Amino acid sequence: MHFPIQYDEPLFRPPSEGKSLIIQITLGCSWNECSFCEMYTSKRFKARKEEEVFKDIEAFSPYRDQISKVFLADGDPLVLSTKRFLRILEKLKQTFPKLRRISTYASPSNLDKKSPAELKDLFDAGLTLLYVGIESGDDAVLEYIKKGETFKTIIDGLNKSKVVGMESSVMIINGVGGKHFTKQHAVNSAMVLNETQPKYASTLVLTAHKGFEHFKTRLSAKIPVEFEMLNQFELFTEMKLFMETLELDETIFRSDHASNILVLKGVLGKSKQQFLEQIDFAINHPSLANLRPKLYGGY
Repeated sequence: MHFPIQYDEPLFRPPSEGKSLIIQITLGCSWNECSFCEMYTSKRFKARKEEEVFKDIEAFSPYRDQISKVFLADGDPLVLSTKRFLRILEKLKQTFPKLRRISTYASPSNLDKKSPAELKDLFDAGLTLLYVGIESGDDAVLEYIKKGETFKTIIDGLNKSKVVGMESSVMIINGVGGKHFTKQHAVNSAMVLNETQPKYASTLVLTAHKGFEHFKTRLSAKIPVEFEMLNQFELFTEMKLFMETLELDETIFRSDHASNILVLKGVLGKSKQQFLEQIDFAINHPSLANLRPKLYGGY
């Protein structure tokens, strides 16, 4: 497909949105303080003018019958007013008659700031899937990495959107709390998922694209703990504790990001025992386990 618009780079989208049309309705991230994330540090956050967004949508009208999925970028467009968001959703539906899914990144806090009626209106207008970077369910870790969320705000935001019918795809970062917080990070991250029962869940391994020394300078000074990276054995051990604590009913689970050397794919809870056996084998027989090459990070 020829792209008749010019995106404001860098541009990001979830792996599962690889075949979706991407429309930028905001530029950058409304929070943009997370210590582990370099995605939007080169941008100053702003909401794009409505006429600019509509112009981009109209530019794809020649492909109207080919577009079934749209991903709204950049970071957390739900910071926009509901009325403004609804006008964009309506424009998308008018332009693309075969549209069956609209998705976006979302933060739990911005979800919780919307009223139940507002979220229901957004869902009814076509916004059905939210990608939510939880990163951790532990309050100390969330403060350490400057996430701007808590155990409670995550649960409140996700469950508020779930009630109206929205599905969520959530992500946890293996190793993000370092050695000091590894146990509580594993347990409380699992507890958040237990309390919210998301449709999709995934894990990736902490990476630092500008180096771990740079990453450590971005951690919160309010938590006076020296960050120590987890080695491969410790990452697998953390993952085992996380998996043992999970009590999910029918969440589709993946740990197949490029940063994961141990790939897990299945549905929790029926795949839980299988996953634990895979993790145990990787811990006890790493040379024999089916591990992928290390592509990222310093582990």
